[in-house]
Amino acid sequence: MSGHSKWATIKHAKGLADAKRGKIFTKFIKEISIAARMGGGDPNSNPRLRTVIIKARAANMPKDNIERAIKKGTGEDGATAYEELVYEGYAPGGVAVMVEVLTDNHNRAAADVRNIFTKHGGNLGSTGSVSRMFQRKGTIELDAEKVSEDEVMEIALEAGADDVVNEDGVITVTTTPDAFTAVADALAAKNIETLSADVGLVPDAYTPVDKDTAAKVQKMIDKLEDNDDVQNVYHTAEFPEDFEPEE
Repeated sequence: MSGHSKWATIKHAKGLADAKRGKIFTKFIKEISIAARMGGGDPNSNPRLRTVIIKARAANMPKDNIERAIKKGTGEDGATAYEELVYEGYAPGGVAVMVEVLTDNHNRAAADVRNIFTKHGGNLGSTGSVSRMFQRKGTIELDAEKVSEDEVMEIALEAGADDVVNEDGVITVTTTPDAFTAVADALAAKNIETLSADVGLVPDAYTPVDKDTAAKVQKMIDKLEDNDDVQNVYHTAEFPEDFEPEE
């Protein structure tokens, strides 16, 4: 659920580790619950809920978990009040970072995020300090070995996608947030399996970093993503081709 980078995409394509998958499901449950609480439990009349469900299905989240999360949000299973927050700042090497939070404890989340930035050589910025460097876009990733680029391009562009790129064995479809659902539905209608599907922040430009800096940035991103209150982390880092993150 982090910002776009080649190795992260490829790693995602190979499947998430069980522990990581469990954490991602927990985050989806919160996101689905708050979407259902705000706009109702029917995905057909709640675009935000529909978008989260598409993301959850792309990560192979079981249908039962999704339905339970909707009921939790609509109050059928007892709802927790979550607050949405966004933090912005810089990681080592001048890499811009955006952190989206869903929390039931504002003070805890703020302290935790600030602590992670400080401990890993980063610094939190004021609102608007780095958000101008990102645009919200839909991205859908597919395995180039399982589906042809031509087929994806035909379906996706017909449904309203902006761009289709095939790189390192992963086909990435880019859409506006508004067109995301229609494009995802069009691919699903053709039984095309997605590796990931998300509406999130995409950098306008990337910040190249060397291996040492890449390791520091990755460590900070991992710590943020491991935090229970953090939903999404986006960054501008462009890692070296031969960079291998620690498992």
